[in-house]
Amino acid sequence: MDEPSVRAVGWARSLPMGGEVKAARDWARGHLDALGWTTTVPETADAVLLTVSELVTNAHKHARSNAQLTLSLEDNSLHISVHDASAVLPARRSPGTEATGGRGMFLVDALADEWESRPCPHGKSVTACFHGPQAAEEPEAEAEH
Repeated sequence: MDEPSVRAVGWARSLPMGGEVKAARDWARGHLDALGWTTTVPETADAVLLTVSELVTNAHKHARSNAQLTLSLEDNSLHISVHDASAVLPARRSPGTEATGGRGMFLVDALADEWESRPCPHGKSVTACFHGPQAAEEPEAEAEH
């Protein structure tokens, strides 16, 4: 029996510290537009863009490093990965109601279908996964059979 082939495509961008969060969002939006996600699954596209903002901001603010942003589409799931120079893994925390920050990973946890962080040589990578329009429809199609 033949194994199903995996179709994957990816893009990468390096983001130096200092005002590059908007550039990261704009860059990611361009790829979401090309994939058709901004019209077919606009809520997911918005969640992806907010996640890109949070992960790049965390790399700049907490790791105090440049960020390497990678988007990869595999089997209609979009993976957003940000690598930074800090070995400290992020944790979801609930800040007090008066706090002005500290909600980044809480938001990522709420928005992404799943996320993980892992240590890497020279830092860590944080990856969030979002299922695309066909992936969201597959369980319903299977239920009909």
